[in-house]
Amino acid sequence: MTAIQILNKESIAHKKYPLKWVTFQKTGPEGTLDKLEKEVYFRPDAVGVLPVDKIHKKLLLTRQFRLPAFLNGSDSGYLIETCAGIIDGNETPEQTAVREALEETGVEINGLTKIAGLYSSPGGITEFVHLFIAAYDSRAKHEKGGGLKEEGEDIEVLEMGFDEAREKLNQGEFRDAKTMILLQHFFSKG
Repeated sequence: MTAIQILNKESIAHKKYPLKWVTFQKTGPEGTLDKLEKEVYFRPDAVGVLPVDKIHKKLLLTRQFRLPAFLNGSDSGYLIETCAGIIDGNETPEQTAVREALEETGVEINGLTKIAGLYSSPGGITEFVHLFIAAYDSRAKHEKGGGLKEEGEDIEVLEMGFDEAREKLNQGEFRDAKTMILLQHFFSKG
C-alpha cells in the first residue's frame, strides 16, 4: 500500500461547500515519493432513490434544470433523474432517502433497499452517493412534491411505466449516472 501524506490544503472558494487546492505526497510505482497537487470540491455525501410500484409496473423520476449540464452542452439543461439529495446534519442515508422522496415527488416510500454506494466523480469531488430502491403505491394519495422553493427547486414529477423507462434507458436518453445505475440494477435484478 502506498504512503500518502497531505502537505497543504489551500482554500480556493467557499461559497457553499469548500473548493480546495490540495498538495500531497504519495509513493509512486517505483517507490519514489511523488509530490502532487489536485483541486478538490468537498461536497457532503448524498443519496439517490428510485421509487418503484411493482404491482402497477410504474416508477417515479424527476425532471429538473441542472446548470452544469446546460453549461456543458445539454440543449435545455433539464435532466430526468431519480430523487436525490444531500445528507443533512445527523441524518442517516436512509432518513435522507425518505425525506427526499417526499420533498421531490410527494410520495411516501417504504421497503427501502440499499443497492450500492459510489463516488460521483472521484477525480475531483469528495461526494459519496448511497443508492436505494424503494416501494411506493402509485394509486395512493400523494403530497404535491416538486422540491423546496427556498432551495430554488422546481421539480417536475414523472411517473413512468417499466417498458417506457427500459426503452429510454436502452436508447441512451438518461444522462444522469445515479439514475442509469439504479435503472440498470432494477431491470437486471427485477
